[in-house]
Formats: sequence, C-alpha cells, structure tokens
Amino acid sequence: MIEKTTEWEPRFAAFVAEEQDASDTAHDEGHVRRVVANAKKLAEAEGADLAVVLPAAWLHDCVVIAKNSPRRSSASRLAAERAGALLRAAGYPAQHIAAIEHAIEAHSFSARVAPRTLEAKIVQDADRLESLGAVGIARTVITGGANGTPFYNFSEPFPVTRAADDRTSIIDHFFTKLLTVADTMQTAAGRAVAEQRAEFLKQFLTQLGTEIGVPFSDTGRNGVATRRHGSSANDAESADDSTHIKPRLLA
Repeated sequence: MIEKTTEWEPRFAAFVAEEQDASDTAHDEGHVRRVVANAKKLAEAEGADLAVVLPAAWLHDCVVIAKNSPRRSSASRLAAERAGALLRAAGYPAQHIAAIEHAIEAHSFSARVAPRTLEAKIVQDADRLESLGAVGIARTVITGGANGTPFYNFSEPFPVTRAADDRTSIIDHFFTKLLTVADTMQTAAGRAVAEQRAEFLKQFLTQLGTEIGVPFSDTGRNGVATRRHGSSANDAESADDSTHIKPRLLA
C-alpha cells in the first residue's frame, strides 16, 4: 500500500498547484512540500499509515482564507471538505477519506480540533514544525513584512515589562506563539524535532539582541495574557492565546 500511496503523489502535487493561492507566501507550494517531508519522517518514526498521512499533508491547505477574515477558523474544515471531494472524484480508496478529512481539519491552530488518530497527530506536528527553526523565522518575517508590521518595538524590543503584541511587532510573535509551539506537539518524534528548532529561535533572538544592543535571555513562561488574536497579521498560523514566553533583559 505504501508504494501505491506514493504513486499518487504527482496527482496530489497537481491538486496543490491548481488550488494554491499564490498571494499567500506563508502557505505556498514550498510550505506544502516541507510539511509533506516532515510528515513522511514523523510517520516513519511513529508507524503511521501513509495512505492517510500523505494525502492529508499534501492537501492540508487546499483552501486558504486570509488571516484577518472572520471565516479564518473555518479554513481547515473547508480544506478537509475540498480535499475529500477531490480525492473521491479522483478515485482514491474510499476507506481512507474520512481519516484524511479529520487529519486536515485537526491540523490547524485556529480550528482547535483535537486530533483523534495517530495520522492526524502526525499531520498537525508536521505543519507546526513550520513555525520553528530557520523556516519559522523566515515565514514569520515574510508574513509580518507583507502586512506592514514593524520588525520590533523600538522602546522595548523584547516584551519584558509589557505584554507581547504581535499585531504591532514581528518579534513579539516569537513570544505569543513560536516559543510555545514545542509544548503543543502530539508525538515524541515531533517533539524532539520541535525542541531542537525552538532552541534555534532562542539563538536567533540572542544574536538579534547582541546586534541591537538589548541582550536577550529566556526565562520561561509567566502566564501573562498577550495582546493578540487568532487572526494576527503576523501569524503564519493562529495559536492559543493563553500563554506567552517572557524574556529577561541581562544587565
């Protein structure tokens, strides 16, 4: 079945090319292909069914809704419905389609749908890895820049005495979301990769602090509410607003 599933990949790629929104640089074909690559590695490590994981990873963003749209939280449900229709029309094995639809609907932060299967957990983890490491930094800066968000708050670059607000600072998005992502991973394999990539985020912030003359040091969570919303202009994906990472400035 693995061989038969991988034979479908050119068709999945063609679906993506037809459905992709070229204006959304955070969810372009490169993003999809990286999620697929992540999903393959995690599925191998966790023993997940590629007949579900691969189509779900390829088609997870086949419907994209603007971040500032009130319909944003419906994007993954609409993508699941669209993917299911595409797969049925293409003659994909029917016994897998419901699980594929669930994995797609559950991948999104903003939908807040708990993944019920190993395959759904794999797809969610594979997508969330895109928020971390070098790729996560690049996507955050590209998205924030495209929306005209300043790089950082000049009066207080890292949110120490103020609440993080990623509507007004790209760097604040590290504290409202990116540095919390590793804790949301669903699988052991995904968590291991996420923790390594999260360390790279901290290295970036440390280097940034050195360059702008405001040294950075992470001290963990403090539970202070953030000034952000699910449709944040900087967000490559919406996240849980409940916590953020608060840094400490070194003397």
